[in-house]
Amino acid sequence: MPYIKTGDQRQNEAVNLFYEDYGQGQPVVFVHGWPLDHQMWEYQLTDLPGRGLRCIAYDRRGFGKSSKPYDGYNYDTFADDLKAVLDQLDLQNVTLVGFSMGAGEIARYMSRHGGARVAKVVLASGVTPYLLKTDDNPDGVDRSTFDDMVDKIRTDRADFLQTFGKQFYGVGMLSKPVSQAMLDGDFMRAYLASPKATIDCVRAFSETDFRSDVQTINVPALIIHGDADKTVPIESSGEQTANLMMNASYKIYEGAPHGLFYTEREQFNRDLLEFILEPSSVSNRTSTVTY
Repeated sequence: MPYIKTGDQRQNEAVNLFYEDYGQGQPVVFVHGWPLDHQMWEYQLTDLPGRGLRCIAYDRRGFGKSSKPYDGYNYDTFADDLKAVLDQLDLQNVTLVGFSMGAGEIARYMSRHGGARVAKVVLASGVTPYLLKTDDNPDGVDRSTFDDMVDKIRTDRADFLQTFGKQFYGVGMLSKPVSQAMLDGDFMRAYLASPKATIDCVRAFSETDFRSDVQTINVPALIIHGDADKTVPIESSGEQTANLMMNASYKIYEGAPHGLFYTEREQFNRDLLEFILEPSSVSNRTSTVTY
C-alpha cells in the first residue's frame, strides 16, 4: 500500500500517511474532515480523475490507514504532514481542497510553509478562521459546546459518532438526505480512528486561531459553505473567512448541511472543476454567489 513517511525520524517518530492517487493532469490534494478519513472523498475521486485532474487523498495521522501515534495532533504537525505529502510526491502547482478541519490544515500550511508548491486553495465547510467564542471573537461557538463533545466521546464514543453523523448531513424528522447505509459506513470509518486522535482533534480545530493564517493566502481561493450547517455554523466560519480573504470567491449553498461534499456533490464537483481548471488570472477575484 502507498504511504508517505513523515515525523521526526531522528527520534524514531516516523509516521506513515496512507494515500490514494488517481488520474493524470492538474494535481489536486484532498484533505479530509473530522472524524472521517480520505474515503469521504469517494464521489470526488470517482468523478474528477476522468476530467483532466490528478486527485490525491490521504488519511490524517490517527485516522484511516495512517499511523496512530499517541500525540502530535496539532495544526503545526498537520501542516508539516501535508508538506511531506507534497514534497515526497514532488507535486507542483497544486490545488489544495480542505474540508472542515482540513481547511485549517491548508491555512496553517500556507502560513507555516509559505504556500510552497500551491497554486490554488479550496476551503469547504471550513473551521477557519477561528471557531471558539472569545472576547475578540464574539461570533464564535461557546467553549461548552466543544467540552460537551469531548465528554460524550469519552463516555460513549460509538453513540456520539452515530448521533453526530446525523447532524453532519442534516438528517431530521422530515429530512433524509443520506441513507442509513451511508451513515453506517461513516460510523465504521470514524470508529476505526484513534480515540485519542478523535478527542485531541476536537481541541485542535476548536481552539486554533487561523485568523492570521488565512490572511497569508495569496493564491486564488474558493470558499464553499452551506447556510444550514449546524456543525460549523456559517456565521462563525465561512462568512468570517470570506471577510478576511478579499481575493477569494465565496459560494454559499442554500439549505446545505455540513456534509455538502456528498449532499450537494454534483454542484460541488462542478464548482471544483471550474475553479481548478480556469486560468489563475480569472480565479483571482472577489465574488459571492448563493445557490
